[in-house]
Amino acid sequence: MSFPTSLLRSAAGRRTAWATAWVLAVVLCALGARSYADARGDGSLGYGKARDTVRATGQREIARLNTVDAAHAARDLTGWLDATTGPLHDQLSRTHTADESALTGSGTSTRGTVTDAAVTELDTRAGTAKLIATVQVRVAPKSGSARVDRKRFEANLSRTSGGWKLSALTAVPVGAS
Repeated sequence: MSFPTSLLRSAAGRRTAWATAWVLAVVLCALGARSYADARGDGSLGYGKARDTVRATGQREIARLNTVDAAHAARDLTGWLDATTGPLHDQLSRTHTADESALTGSGTSTRGTVTDAAVTELDTRAGTAKLIATVQVRVAPKSGSARVDRKRFEANLSRTSGGWKLSALTAVPVGAS
């Protein structure tokens, strides 16, 4: 907004210009406050945050369940238990000792890296979610050269008192659609 210079030179003109500027500033502040209040109470914002949390947790825990250092198998398998709940946790608990012996005996280490993931279902009220992920797994045998495998997984997550955890992890065949 531009005022004629002669108007700005007079005291009344300066007061009018300042009053206009203050009114404009107050209106802009009010609009900003209303916009903030609308966004803060927006349910989709909370849903979006929950989705992002599920995705990040799912990626981290799927990578964890595809990673094991043969020299530290007990520690890594305990990490698997920390990342899981429900039927998957029960299954890993039952096979913990046998898995540790097999991994230590074979000397094979793996390193899983989630290359992409997406949340396909999320029910924040029930505390359940589904996620699909592609994983690159570097397999390093005790002897021989390492290789890289690519895998796809579908994961179920459940919200627990300790946060979101994997309750099921299923390999999806690469040729499947």
